[in-house]
Amino acid sequence: MIPYSRQEIDKKDIRSVEKVLKSRFITQGNQINIFEKKICNKVGSKYSVAVNSATSALHIACLALDLKEKDYLWTVPNTFVASANCGLYCGALIDFVDIDKDTLNISIENLKKKLIEAKKKKKIPKIIVAVDFGGNPYDHKKLFDLSLKYNFKIITDASHSLGSSFKNYKIGRCKWSDITVFSFHPVKPITTAEGGMAVTNDKLLFEKLKILRNHGISRNINKYQKKIRQKWYYEQIDLGYNYRMNELQAALGISQLNKLDSFNLKRNKIAKFYKNKLKNLPIKFQEVDKNSFSSYHLFVVLFPKSIIKKKIYNKIFNFFLKNKIDINLHYLPLHLHPFFRSKGFKEGSYLVSEEYSKRAISLPIYPSLTFQNQNKIVNIINKVFKKYFKNEIIE
Repeated sequence: MIPYSRQEIDKKDIRSVEKVLKSRFITQGNQINIFEKKICNKVGSKYSVAVNSATSALHIACLALDLKEKDYLWTVPNTFVASANCGLYCGALIDFVDIDKDTLNISIENLKKKLIEAKKKKKIPKIIVAVDFGGNPYDHKKLFDLSLKYNFKIITDASHSLGSSFKNYKIGRCKWSDITVFSFHPVKPITTAEGGMAVTNDKLLFEKLKILRNHGISRNINKYQKKIRQKWYYEQIDLGYNYRMNELQAALGISQLNKLDSFNLKRNKIAKFYKNKLKNLPIKFQEVDKNSFSSYHLFVVLFPKSIIKKKIYNKIFNFFLKNKIDINLHYLPLHLHPFFRSKGFKEGSYLVSEEYSKRAISLPIYPSLTFQNQNKIVNIINKVFKKYFKNEIIE
């Protein structure tokens, strides 16, 4: 079976973890600090906070930005559940902004309309979590301009886009966002097995994030309420969480980061191969702006709209599986999950995301995907079109 994605681990990665296992500290040691600094250097941010998952990073990012009950957090329906759940963890209210049919990212036009109505109702979101879907950056500048006009904060969910760039700025530089969050899950641009990172240029947010990841405990003697200067003393100053990354993960992350550029170039090469080989089929690809560089965490293809009328999505999906190609769907629209339906969301609310999910599949893409398997995948797609589609056009 060809997986839709997988981690890339080599001997250097293994040795880096082994070295930590033989060292004095396997948690709360020096590897965390090194990894954080290297991420800052890579993306151009001032500060970074390593945590045990991108979900944790999203949660403490919301807390650091003071998201509370009855505040609103908006995100897109076409994302992983964590992009919305982070707001629910804070007791906030969730709403969605539909995606653009070409970029598959947040639709700035839909957002403008929604903000005008929200202002009338005095329901402007406190935070918008904007997703770089598949590694393709959304329009960071336009969203930032709207944030200045409507006074909301921006969390960039860059779980897919470490190494991507927008207008020659690395994602994570936080030029147009308050906090950016990365994921180091095994299928992401680099991995720490599980793990995440929040980066920012705001020192106050940085200090909040550090405290929130470690039980709300401060060891800053200059900020103690009691004037105690002993090494054994510390103070809990907030309700925090045990969201720490360990030394093994950080060591793996440091080793993986050295290969990020190579990984992303290989992904781009595979994406280019797919586009070239499939260009004569009525397939729609995600549109990447000429001023952007995508990490191609995902490579999504959209089948003709007739796939919906013919009700053949399951047949096509299973055709790939029978031919040993493990494709995937990213994502089922969040508002149609039972949990969100129970909160009043319903079908027909976000039509672009809903139609997308009935047409899209994610093809296998990862650095070690062989040329032979790339050709096999293309051949299977050609067979799909001969079997299920005739005289179709690109829509």
